[in-house]
Amino acid sequence: MSELDSQVPTAFDPFADANVEDSSAGTKEYVHIRVQQRNGRKSLTTVQGLKKEYSYTKILKDLKKEFCCNGTVVQDSELGQVIQLQGDQRKNVSTFLVQAGLVKKDNIKIHGF
Repeated sequence: MSELDSQVPTAFDPFADANVEDSSAGTKEYVHIRVQQRNGRKSLTTVQGLKKEYSYTKILKDLKKEFCCNGTVVQDSELGQVIQLQGDQRKNVSTFLVQAGLVKKDNIKIHGF
């Protein structure tokens, strides 16, 4: 048995380096813009990951006025506050957030279809 014990390598964690790299990469906060299909041709655009110090209601008011659509701010237990807009507004929202200076273009992730 002692021969087998000496041949078994010590505990090696192949993901140890990856976890260290992910912790630094995780500090980069992304804004996720998603589209959800409702019924038929109807869809819903969600925006999450904006900084906490921003006023979500003021951003929503500007988005609604700019894109002529309705929307709301929903409080989610896991994701925090999420902005919901009617229709597929992914491209519009991303350009709006960049032009308003709220988010850099590199920090936006667009999901869906």
